[in-house]
Amino acid sequence: MSSFSSEYRRPLGPTRLHRVAAALAGVGALLATAACSRGVTASAEESGGRPTVLAAFYPLEWISSKVGGPDARVTGLTQPGVEPHDLELTPRQIAGIEDADLIVYIKGVQPAVDEAVQEHAADKAFDVASMVATIPATAEQRAEQSGEPHDYDPHVWLDPARLATAVTKLGERLGRADGAHAAAYASRATSAAGELTALDAEFQRSLAGCRNRTLVTSHTAFGYLADRYKLKQVGISGIDPDAEPSPARLAEVAGTARREGVTTIFTEELVSPKVAEVLAGEVGARTAVLDPIESRPSGGDYLSAARANLSALRTALGCP
Repeated sequence: MSSFSSEYRRPLGPTRLHRVAAALAGVGALLATAACSRGVTASAEESGGRPTVLAAFYPLEWISSKVGGPDARVTGLTQPGVEPHDLELTPRQIAGIEDADLIVYIKGVQPAVDEAVQEHAADKAFDVASMVATIPATAEQRAEQSGEPHDYDPHVWLDPARLATAVTKLGERLGRADGAHAAAYASRATSAAGELTALDAEFQRSLAGCRNRTLVTSHTAFGYLADRYKLKQVGISGIDPDAEPSPARLAEVAGTARREGVTTIFTEELVSPKVAEVLAGEVGARTAVLDPIESRPSGGDYLSAARANLSALRTALGCP
């Protein structure tokens, strides 16, 4: 992995003071630039020769760690508790994207990451959305798009079956990048895909006989979950969870909730629940958390967060 170079200036004069000052400045610059490089990706010595993988946000960090195991150094770009859609990259993170061996991301979730990948790492990018069959973006999602337009819903990680496909493809990609460990990547990818396939079967069984099949959610993050398990998603806002819905949109969602007997309005931990709470009061429903699993769950992982979602869905939808 490369690091930024430091330039040493000649002393301004022949005096000892000038020479000492210049030396200190050079050391400071060297330390600062080394820290800048190490902040996101490891040095060759730190990584032990392992490929460095940058994952854009939590579920992609999870699959990268599952597949990479001890043979790859995986780092996440989005810190826990940060809403991924709002991520703004620092110069250090952009340098890390340029230096990393592989960038695992989903085009359309984080415009700042999309731009950095296009400018600095297009040949090292693994776009999870390009590995699976996508579904069209909703009208709300299209209206809120920023950066380069896309016509699909990017929340592919919320369908365990699609994520299992992406995991297999990631194992193949890491194997091509690091042939010495290709068999280990493939083995771990098979294991992780098996866990996701089992999770999918659990969702299929648990949601098969629910009385209600309509989800009212804070934003339209659950289209793949709804598509996979034959549910209907009604989002208060589109792809941006912080977007303010119009009065007309709120009235439309309230009408749907009343008409279809919705008993729960779903909120998210990283988004203010105020609008959802007002809507729930308006239609006589309660609120509950449905996690889009965009950030690392407290005390768990992707699988435990998905199962917590399944429990919340079963209660809200009246499943046997």
